[in-house]
Amino acid sequence: MAHDPRRGRFITFEGIDGAGKSSHIEQTLAWLRKRGHEVLHTREPGGTELAERLRALVLAEPMDALTETLLVFAARRDHLERQIEPALAAGRTVVCDRFTDASFAYQGGGRGVDAAILAQLEAWVQQGRQPDLTLWFDLPADEAARRRAAARAPDRFERQDLSFFTRVREAYAQRAQHAPGRIHRLDALGSREQVWQRVQQRLAATGWW
Repeated sequence: MAHDPRRGRFITFEGIDGAGKSSHIEQTLAWLRKRGHEVLHTREPGGTELAERLRALVLAEPMDALTETLLVFAARRDHLERQIEPALAAGRTVVCDRFTDASFAYQGGGRGVDAAILAQLEAWVQQGRQPDLTLWFDLPADEAARRRAAARAPDRFERQDLSFFTRVREAYAQRAQHAPGRIHRLDALGSREQVWQRVQQRLAATGWW
């Protein structure tokens, strides 16, 4: 889907749990607003009342991989229809914590759901909508695990073992190879200030702002 200059930009943040992406979203929001952009900050699964209820189920309730996948995409459809598309049509910048790349990484790489199923759901649910820019915070799985352990109590995903997160990271890398113009890898090692400098450089390099 070609970008309509009258519409807003759609930016997503991706990475395995503990990679540090969420800590840079607030800085990005301030960076954009300082430049005069009206911004919608949202997340997946979530972003609408219905999608947040589905998120709570996905993060807490035991279920098989396909059920989990269908719930995530159902939440995404409602999110697109009620929040993302209207905001873009109004010329706002949408900044979303995770989107479909996370489904290919977590449900695909982590859970083993067939990529063809994910691609079909992606086509049905999104009807061509993709982010304009995705920042992928890449971090080794063992380092991410250390960060998670120091930061918070784990949810159902964060309790997975190291091999799960290694597969998730590998799936992100494969996804990035297939969309090099959209997905930009950011080295998430280093201090918060060092990583933030990398984020700013990538945002500035787009020439959109």
